[in-house]
Amino acid sequence: MLQVLLVDDEPFILQGLSMLIDWEKEGFVIAGTAANGREALAFLEKTKVDLIIADIKMPSMTGIELLEKIRTQHISDAYFIILSGYSDFEYARKAIQYSCMDYILKPVRQTELQHVLDKVKADSTKSRQRREEVALQEKAYFARNLIALICGKYDQLNLEQVKSKMRTDGGIRYIDIEIDDRGEEETGRLPLHTAEDKRQLQRLVYQYCLDLLDEDGWHCIFDVSSNEKDYDIGLIYCDYMAREAGMDEQEYLDHFLESIQRTTKYPVVMFVGNKVEDISLLSESYRTANIARSFQNFHVEGMGQRISWYEEQEHAEERTLLCKSSLDELIQAVEQNDKERIPALVDQLYEDINRNSLDAKLVSLNIDYLLFQLVHMAQAQDTNVNQEEILEFINGNAFDSGTMRGSRMHLKRFAEEYADYLSQLRGKNIRGSVMGDVEQYIKEHYAENLTLKDLGQKYFINSAYLGQLFRKTCGVSFKDYLNNYRIDMAASLLLHTDLKNYEIMEKVGYHDLDYFINKFIALKGCTPSRFRRKSRE
Repeated sequence: MLQVLLVDDEPFILQGLSMLIDWEKEGFVIAGTAANGREALAFLEKTKVDLIIADIKMPSMTGIELLEKIRTQHISDAYFIILSGYSDFEYARKAIQYSCMDYILKPVRQTELQHVLDKVKADSTKSRQRREEVALQEKAYFARNLIALICGKYDQLNLEQVKSKMRTDGGIRYIDIEIDDRGEEETGRLPLHTAEDKRQLQRLVYQYCLDLLDEDGWHCIFDVSSNEKDYDIGLIYCDYMAREAGMDEQEYLDHFLESIQRTTKYPVVMFVGNKVEDISLLSESYRTANIARSFQNFHVEGMGQRISWYEEQEHAEERTLLCKSSLDELIQAVEQNDKERIPALVDQLYEDINRNSLDAKLVSLNIDYLLFQLVHMAQAQDTNVNQEEILEFINGNAFDSGTMRGSRMHLKRFAEEYADYLSQLRGKNIRGSVMGDVEQYIKEHYAENLTLKDLGQKYFINSAYLGQLFRKTCGVSFKDYLNNYRIDMAASLLLHTDLKNYEIMEKVGYHDLDYFINKFIALKGCTPSRFRRKSRE
C-alpha cells in the first residue's frame, strides 16, 4: 500500500477527498491529514509517505512553500500533487520547478483524481523495479569482486570495491555455512530430498544471516562453491563482530548458529577457516575452511560437530592415540598407487583401532589425519592443482552416498580412487583429444544436468583430473565453463526470440529464475530484460 498524506486547511475538503474514492481498493492508504504546511512537516519528520496531496493556499505555510521546503531540504521524496482553486499558470510553473507530479483544480473530480493516482502507481512501480534492478546489479557486482578475493585471483580494483562495502577490522576468517541434511538417524528429522527443498532452505538461511548481520550484510555471500551439489553461504567474519557484541569468538559463532537454527528449525553447520590478518589473504582462510568441511564426510555417525575449526584438524598429528604407523603405511600405498596393498592396510588400520579400543571420536580423529595428509599430497604432486577441486573429488566422487563416517568399505574405495587420481596428476597427458570430445559434448547437451562425474565415466577419466584439465585448458572450472556457455546461449535466445525469461532459463538448463538472473548479470553486466532492450534500441 502506498502511504498518503492529505494537507488542507478546510476540514470538509479533507473529508471529501477521503470519501471520493476507495483508496484501499486503488492500492493506497491515508496515513494522516494536516491543516497546513507546518503540521505536514511535523508529520513527515515522524512518518514516511509515498504521496502528498496539498492545497496551494493555506495559512502559516502554503502548499508551494511546503513543496519547496521538503525538496530543498530533502525531507521527503514523495510524489506531490497540488490542489488549487486558481488556474493561474504561475502556480503550476513554480510547482513543476520543485518536481510536483500534477496540478488539480478544485473542485476535485473523481475521474481526475483517479487518473492522477493511476499515474502515481505506474511511476512508483517503475521506480521500484529500477531500484530493485540497480540493487541486484550492485549486489552481483560486489559478489563478483568478493569471490575474486575468495579465489585468490584479484587485482587492486577488486580489493577496493570489497573494502568500500565491508568493514574489515582485526583478524578475518572465512566461514562456510551449510544445511546439515545428513538424515533422520543423525539429526532426528527427515533429509531434504530435492534440490528445490535445499535451495529454498538455503535462501531462508541466507536471508536470516542478512537480518542478523544488519548493516554488515555485505559480509554474507550466497553460493560460493563451484560444486553444484553444495548449497553454501559464506560469512566473512571479522574480530570486531564478537568484540562489539561483548563476546569471544566461540560465543559469537555459537550464538549466530543457534539464532539461525531457531528460525529455520533445521540443523546448520559451520566450517571455520584459519584466521588471516587482511582481507587480501581471504583465499587462504577459504582454502582451510574447505578442508575443515571435507573432514565432515569422515566423521563417525553422530559425531559431526556443529562448528568445525580448521586448526583442530591441522594439529591432529599432535594428539594422542593416533594409529600413526598404520596411517602412514596406507598413505604411502595410496601415493604409490599400490592397489594390492591398500585393502590390507585399511584392514590393518581398523584392527589397530579395535585393538586400542578407540571410541567413535578417536576413530574420527584418525580418519581426519589421513584426509589431511592426502589433501596436501595432491598439491605436492602438482603445484598448479586447485585445492577446491581436490575437495570436490573427495566429497562428490568417492562418497556420493554421504555415508563414509569411518566405514571400512568406503575407506577402501576412497583410497583406491584417490590413488588413481594422484597417478593421473603425475603423468597422464590426455588433454588434447579428450578435452575436444568433452567440449563438443557440452555444446550439444549443455541444457542437461551435466556433472564432472558423468563426463568422467563417459570418457573413462577420473573426474577430479578432468576438472583440473578444464582449468588448465580453458582457464576456468568446469562449472564456470558450463555456466558461461549456458549464459551465451541465453543471450542468443534473448536477441533472436521473444521467449520470456523463465522460458529461456529452462531451455538453457537452469531451474531457478533468481539464480539465472544473477548469473546473467555477473557475466553480461545487466539483467536479461535490459540486455534485450539494449540490443533492440
